[in-house]
Amino acid sequence: MGADLEQLKQWIGSKESDLDYVTVPAVHRLAATLDRDDPMPNMGDPLPIGWHQILFPRVVRHSQIGPDGHPQRGDFLPPVPLPRRMFAGKRTTFHADLQVGDAVRRDSVIKDVTIKQGRTGQMVFVTIKTDITSPRGLAITEEQDVVYREAPAPGTPPQPPQPAPGKAVWSRVVTPDPVMLFRYSALTFNGHRIHYDKPYVTQTEGYPDLIMNGGLTTLLVFELARTRASTPMRHITSRNVRALFVNQPITFGGEPSADNKSAKLWALNADGALALTAEAEFR
Repeated sequence: MGADLEQLKQWIGSKESDLDYVTVPAVHRLAATLDRDDPMPNMGDPLPIGWHQILFPRVVRHSQIGPDGHPQRGDFLPPVPLPRRMFAGKRTTFHADLQVGDAVRRDSVIKDVTIKQGRTGQMVFVTIKTDITSPRGLAITEEQDVVYREAPAPGTPPQPPQPAPGKAVWSRVVTPDPVMLFRYSALTFNGHRIHYDKPYVTQTEGYPDLIMNGGLTTLLVFELARTRASTPMRHITSRNVRALFVNQPITFGGEPSADNKSAKLWALNADGALALTAEAEFR
C-alpha cells in the first residue's frame, strides 16, 4: 500500500480549468438554504463573501460516479485507494468581489499529495490550488485540502475532544436537518452519499447519522464573520477537525481581536467539542 500511495505524487502539477456563471437563481436559492430573508438579487450585486462555494461543481456522466456518490477517482484528482474521503480545510484570499451576472473562470492545479500515518491508519492529503477570475481580474485564490483515510478498526476510541480556541463574542446556533443538507448538496451538485443516504453512511462507512457537509459548515463560519465584522474579510484559514451530524445543534463562535483586524472562529458540536477552527483577517 505504501508504494502504491507514493505513486499518487505523480498527480502533482495536474491542471484543469472551467467556466461558470454567478446566476440570480443560484444566489437566491443559497440565501433560502441559509434561511436568509434577502431580496431577489440583481445583476451587478456583489456576491457575499464565501458564496463562491456554489460555483464549479464537478460534473461527470452518471456512469462515471463512484460507489460513494463522488466522481470516480483518477481524472483530475488522484485515484487514492482509501475508502473515506472528507473535506479537511482550506485557505482563501479575497482579492475582489464577484458579482451577480459574472462569467467566472477557475484554474486549478494539484499542488501537493502528502501521505501521513494517522491515529486510525494511513491518510492521504491532496491540496488543490485554485484561482477564480472575473471579467475584472483575479477575485479569489484558494487552497483546499481533501483527506482520504482508512476506515478505523472496530473499537478504535474516538478522537479526544478539544475546546473552543477563544471566548465567544459572536455566537450563533444552527441545527442542520436532512433537508438543509440535501438542498446544499443539490446547489453544489454534490452526490456524496454521506450527506443524504442514511443506510450507506451508517452501514457502509460506519457513522452514526448523516454527516454535515464540510463546505456548508465552513460557509456558516463565513456567514458569522460576514454579518458581525465591521469590515469585509480579506483572508481565512479553516480546518475541519471533527465530523458533525444532522439534527444536532452546532454552535458557531467568534472572538475578534482588539483592533478588529482579525478574529478566531470555530464550530462546536452538541457536546461542546471543536469541529472546525478558523482564523480570519479583515480589510
